[in-house]
Amino acid sequence: MLTIIQFPHPTLRHKSKALRRVDAKLKLIVAEMFELMYAAKGIGLAANQVNLPFQLFVVNATGDRSTGDELVFINPVLSAPRGHVTAEEGCLSLPGVFGNVARPERIHISAYDLHGNPIERTLDGTLARVIQHEFDHIQGILFIDRMDPLDVKGIADDLTRFESQFLASRLRGDIPSDELVTRALESDEAEYCVR
Repeated sequence: MLTIIQFPHPTLRHKSKALRRVDAKLKLIVAEMFELMYAAKGIGLAANQVNLPFQLFVVNATGDRSTGDELVFINPVLSAPRGHVTAEEGCLSLPGVFGNVARPERIHISAYDLHGNPIERTLDGTLARVIQHEFDHIQGILFIDRMDPLDVKGIADDLTRFESQFLASRLRGDIPSDELVTRALESDEAEYCVR
């Protein structure tokens, strides 16, 4: 059973590794990621948001399985940024927290889908923003890292609340130590990732 982990869980800062294979288990993980994303009313979800160290994320820019395209991006590379636009972002790992983030308006993505087919697309608008947000996740970067420092001060109480909840969960034994988290990530990397 996967769950969406919340800030400041250490896996959110882990730089994900490239996948070397896709099997039935990974396909089930992707299906579960979509279910979690929809349940949380999100439009994108990265593997490290479900405590997995893979260069993989799922997107449906409409947030509605009946109207949008379910996209899976494996081992993505972003290039050719163009333009500049600022818009409000949120994150399923920081529920209820929002902030303005400046990003390129248009990007090119090279990746693979769940069947090993190459993806080459130039994107703009909401889809380009979502992909950049999720790509940041697999690099260990959160949207709050890209906010203006003055804006971050405005959400400082929210961040402190998440940190307090995290520490309380860890003290209850609900979240393992950083050492155990690292061991679990290394085990997943050994099974699925390029060394």
